[in-house]
Amino acid sequence: MSVRTRFAPSPTGFLHIGGARTALFSYLYARRHGGQFVLRIEDTDLERSTPESVNAILEGMTWLKLEYDEGPFYQTQRMDRYKEVIDQLMASGHAYHCYASREELDQLREAQMARGEKPRYDRRYRDFTGTPPAGVSPVVRFRNPLDGEVVIEDGVRGRVVFQNSELDDLIIARSDGTPTYNLTVVVDDWDMEITHVIRGDDHLNNTARQINLYHALNVTPPQFAHLPMIHAPDGTKLSKRHGAVSVMQYREEGYLPEALLNYLVRLGWSHGDQEIFDRAEMIALFDIKDINQSASSINPEKLRWLNQQYFKIRPVEETAIELRWHLGRLGVDPSVDGPDPAKIVAAYADRAHTLVEMAEQALPYYRDLTGYDPVALGKLDDDAPGILDALAMALSQPEDWESPAHLDHAVKEVATTLGFKLGKVGPLLRLALLGHGASPSLGVTLDLFGQEKTLQRLREMHAFLSR
Repeated sequence: MSVRTRFAPSPTGFLHIGGARTALFSYLYARRHGGQFVLRIEDTDLERSTPESVNAILEGMTWLKLEYDEGPFYQTQRMDRYKEVIDQLMASGHAYHCYASREELDQLREAQMARGEKPRYDRRYRDFTGTPPAGVSPVVRFRNPLDGEVVIEDGVRGRVVFQNSELDDLIIARSDGTPTYNLTVVVDDWDMEITHVIRGDDHLNNTARQINLYHALNVTPPQFAHLPMIHAPDGTKLSKRHGAVSVMQYREEGYLPEALLNYLVRLGWSHGDQEIFDRAEMIALFDIKDINQSASSINPEKLRWLNQQYFKIRPVEETAIELRWHLGRLGVDPSVDGPDPAKIVAAYADRAHTLVEMAEQALPYYRDLTGYDPVALGKLDDDAPGILDALAMALSQPEDWESPAHLDHAVKEVATTLGFKLGKVGPLLRLALLGHGASPSLGVTLDLFGQEKTLQRLREMHAFLSR
């Protein structure tokens, strides 16, 4: 049988890194085994599900390039199918109507807690044959086996056993007839022929109940693998402060999709000591058996490091597409004036960890200077105007602009001719061009500006110093 995995988010919020990791692991497992990856939107929570959340999930999947083979399927479009299965369970005696009111259940819960018992439904309507209470719309409950056990051969946790005596009769249809999660997920995975379910271990208790539902329907359950949670760096529950944010916020913060995927795949999975994996390597190497059983903790600095590595190894033209987006957010249109963003990427790959940093560092190449670093200005002496004149004269020669190496040589020649060290000429040139003293090599920096803008900046600073 062909491997079929799925990612089934609930559209009650954005796609966060926990969901993205689940989607990635499901995607990789399907791809490695030549199978199919299905996207399903579990939108039966009508009060909390929103079109905006659906769009956010689809946008995040697209940005990460987690292409799905089928879907997206929407549960709200499958209500007739769920009702059909509920009716089937009722007819076979595996489900029953429960007329317990909210007040009854609250009283039951309070009494159980007062006795120190675990709160649970007491199956009072499981074998009810009397006259239904007036005015009560019943829910439908699954008739869970009273004895025996449920054995889960989990791909991550190994053998997990639940006693049926510990599982209550879960609600599979609400009083208004709408199906609940545990029913819909079983029907969907059954109909969509899902062979492997990879999801967070917060679903483990649900899995035992769902397996009993599969057996009641005479269906073979899929294989399960439950992923440990992702924690904050201090081991606490992940929050927005720590990184439980939308995947698309990582784009806004300047991370590349490849870097984020590489980061996510290492949150709970490893292959020796290897840290950097391209997509083909992830597909070739990923295996559920290599997923760690312990929870993972996010490490923002690790993500920053990975992102910079991808600046170096990813084709600059591809990274430049993302950089253009960030420059646009700063009000810069690189097609109007300034260097090709691909040249910025090549020049600043070692100097920036995020595209936000890179875009901000690149602003002087696209915008007029609004001032000069006062600390750097304070270090200048009376030689500065003469040095600027000499640089302008030397850099007026067309032959110096053949390559960054020629430009480097021209600047060094100016320093030698004037009898100064390069450490006096270089910082002044950078200050004139960028407004501060940090940049790539002088030759590369000059090449990014071009001759016309370079000479203009030299004249502007000369005029500033002559005031």
